Amino acid sequence: MDISLKNVEYRYQADSPFERLAISDVSIDVPSGTYLAVIGHTGSGKSTVLQHLNALLKPTKGSVVIGSREIKAGRKEKNLKGVREKVGIVFQFPEHQLFEETVEKDIMFGPMNFGVTEQEAKARARASINLVGLSEEILEKSPFDLSGGQMRRVAIAGVLAMEPEVIVLDEPTAGLDPRGRKEIMDLFYSLHKKRNLSTVLVTHSMEDAARYADEIVVMHQGKVFTKGTPDEIFSN
Repeated sequence: MDISLKNVEYRYQADSPFERLAISDVSIDVPSGTYLAVIGHTGSGKSTVLQHLNALLKPTKGSVVIGSREIKAGRKEKNLKGVREKVGIVFQFPEHQLFEETVEKDIMFGPMNFGVTEQEAKARARASINLVGLSEEILEKSPFDLSGGQMRRVAIAGVLAMEPEVIVLDEPTAGLDPRGRKEIMDLFYSLHKKRNLSTVLVTHSMEDAARYADEIVVMHQGKVFTKGTPDEIFSN
């Protein structure tokens, strides 16, 4: 599924004394099957861009095209469920979003929220727990009895169970040791290839951007500073 941001501006708390311009005139294309990394300093606008990719935020100027759906500034948008089903976001420290009494119920929550039957949701929970490299026995456990690394994988399985066409990763290795970081990044890369996903990685890690991405966008002070292949970006 293609995603395209066209001259997007976003202002937090618009038309109030606390109004703040977060991004302006941002144009980014994510063709289907691309692995795009978005890098930049804290406060450069990376996370604001990320939240436009599944309409958590709607532009105050410009438009965002997600598949066949266009979200335009100043227009009331209805029924964004379909968009959010197709674009899965793995937030920083996703394990903080676990809340059910068993791992299985936690993974099933997303698909069932989008209207999938209980039987199908159970099948997806089994499939996605295998995809993230955990055994099916873990499905009966409480997520809060797991190690930090296992909890991270369960949270990722919950996003994969929705069978998104686009996966957006917001600093997915934050807080992990070097080995855990490599395992999680390799996991996402193999899923990207196996499922022909479009993947957007928001990261501070130049190494991860260079190793995995086809294209890199560098954000600076709320604008796209430059974009290109890893070779083009890092030879500059």
